[in-house]
Amino acid sequence: MVSAVQLIRSSSLSSVAEYAYAATAPAEARLVFLAGACPLDADGQTVAIGDHAGQAAACVANLRQALADAGATLQDVVSTRVLVASSRQADLVAAWAVVRDAFGEHDVPSTLMGVTVLGYDDQLVEVEAVAAVLD
Repeated sequence: MVSAVQLIRSSSLSSVAEYAYAATAPAEARLVFLAGACPLDADGQTVAIGDHAGQAAACVANLRQALADAGATLQDVVSTRVLVASSRQADLVAAWAVVRDAFGEHDVPSTLMGVTVLGYDDQLVEVEAVAAVLD
């Protein structure tokens, strides 16, 4: 299936960013707005406690499932926001590396943010996304 998402790269902006600077989807695409994927197991328990990368992997797995339930895949994602409960840049980078690797060449525009606290006990990472699919 062909993705509705077109990634836009800018030759005028720094090439240091590990993502496209913008993305578009055609007007006929169905938009899917996903709640933040959290590092919770099927019983609602936080997994990989104390492990930013492990929690990011759990978030990506849950994001993949939510996308599948909406008839989409990671290739349909238009943008992401990665929230990391830490003031340490190394923790943000550890979580980001997992998310970036999961998306591979489909390097969608993304925002990486350090936050004070997230909603679940022992939660360190949350990944939000918007996707666009052609039905």
